[in-house]
Amino acid sequence: MEIQKQYDKRGVMNRTKGQMYSWCSHTVNPIRGQCPSMCRYCYVKTSRVKNLYQGAPHLIESFFEKGLGKGKTIFVGSCFDLFAKGIESRWIENILIHCKKYPENIYLFQSKNTQNMYRYEPYFPSKIVVGTTAETDVPIPMISKAPSPIARLVWLKQFASIDKMISIEPVIEFNLRIFLHNIKSVKPNFVSIGADSKNHHLPEPPSEKIKELIQELRKFTEVKIKHNLKRLCPDIFMTS
Repeated sequence: MEIQKQYDKRGVMNRTKGQMYSWCSHTVNPIRGQCPSMCRYCYVKTSRVKNLYQGAPHLIESFFEKGLGKGKTIFVGSCFDLFAKGIESRWIENILIHCKKYPENIYLFQSKNTQNMYRYEPYFPSKIVVGTTAETDVPIPMISKAPSPIARLVWLKQFASIDKMISIEPVIEFNLRIFLHNIKSVKPNFVSIGADSKNHHLPEPPSEKIKELIQELRKFTEVKIKHNLKRLCPDIFMTS
């Protein structure tokens, strides 16, 4: 992959808004182009920045020209999986080294290729949260080219003494017992759960099953409910 310089009017770092994690203050995307995971439900495909995430993946050199400040909680790679298959190692290493220069921030690194993400543990800044998306417990080859959700969880639990989170968004039909077992094995600090926001016709579980999942998750971890889950569970905020 040839490194290309590309700039946009807003710069590389932006404040979080919309359906983004409310606990993150900023997002930064030092790699752009088509994400190799190619998830069917990816919100970027219908966002106002969709044109920036087309074509071959490329590194945004301006990321290294600007400081990251301090006192922020930064989601690094909110629109592009930094650790996806095929991304150049030197890009990833240089991004992590740059983040490490600003140790007074907290960084979120979330990937669907947690096996590859685990390789870079020595490069991570001191204050981090690592996470993955696990929409279900079953393989979803028609929905994403990323490793299976269970494989993601297997490698996420390899991170020791590091805060971990799991995103169940968009929630897809699951086997409750197996799903809970695999999530619990990771020992996540919290789980975020939400629904498909863009009508991608995914196989979604019924409301009562989602509520049971949340009830069981709360027995061993914190659960953060996204507002878009209200479409599937209209009374979720009255019972949560």
